[in-house]
Amino acid sequence: MAFLLRLLAFVLLCALVPVHAADRVDTIARVKRSVVAVGTLDRNRSPAFQFRGTGFAVGDGTTIVTNAHVLPTSMDLPHNEVLAILLPGEGDETANVREVRRGAVDPGSDLALLKLASGAPLPPLALRDSTTVREGEEVLMTGFPLGGVLGPFAATNRAMVSAITPIAIPQGNATQLNPAVIHRLTRGSFPVFQLDGTALPGNSGSPIYDPASGDVLGIVNMVFVKGTKEAALKEPSGITYAVPASRLQALLNAQ
Repeated sequence: MAFLLRLLAFVLLCALVPVHAADRVDTIARVKRSVVAVGTLDRNRSPAFQFRGTGFAVGDGTTIVTNAHVLPTSMDLPHNEVLAILLPGEGDETANVREVRRGAVDPGSDLALLKLASGAPLPPLALRDSTTVREGEEVLMTGFPLGGVLGPFAATNRAMVSAITPIAIPQGNATQLNPAVIHRLTRGSFPVFQLDGTALPGNSGSPIYDPASGDVLGIVNMVFVKGTKEAALKEPSGITYAVPASRLQALLNAQ
């Protein structure tokens, strides 16, 4: 009996010990292999790849998740502009651009799926049941803040889930309002994660994930801005919102 009590105490102690720094380093390195820059490709312009946001691989590695608002509203078809992802190179390797196709889109959750047009799949990230997330939980966020300026170099920030709060994601303009959207907005919304970390333009579509396992808990989709868009850079609010992974899982299941 005494042995069982000591064993139970040890298990509880291990559960309370913070993620070791070395474990966090390994997790970040593993997650970065699945995180990509999302944009468009036009081989007749310079630069050919135009950065728009962040995405990451899920499922069998051929599906890329990003925000719906990251996708362009129109494409330059006469110049053969296409959707594409950019995979940062490791070490001396050059970045690799790959064409993708538009898949399912859920404007209400601000989520979009892309499919690799060809080539080998990427290492996918696993999704964790986001209903298990609790306020005070530490998370990591990896993406491409200011990717159009700083280049394809993924950066990782640490944050905490400071609140789980209901929110309604507005549509871009009045033409996107339909009975289903109006019903959702009038009925309230769905819970999202409020983080005490600052995301920047380019972080849209970044995964937030468990520092120990790398399992995705949510997807960064917006930042609270005090005043103008420029103020987000000069005076960041330190408040970021992320769509729970459960909304992504529902979109994947509906395919």
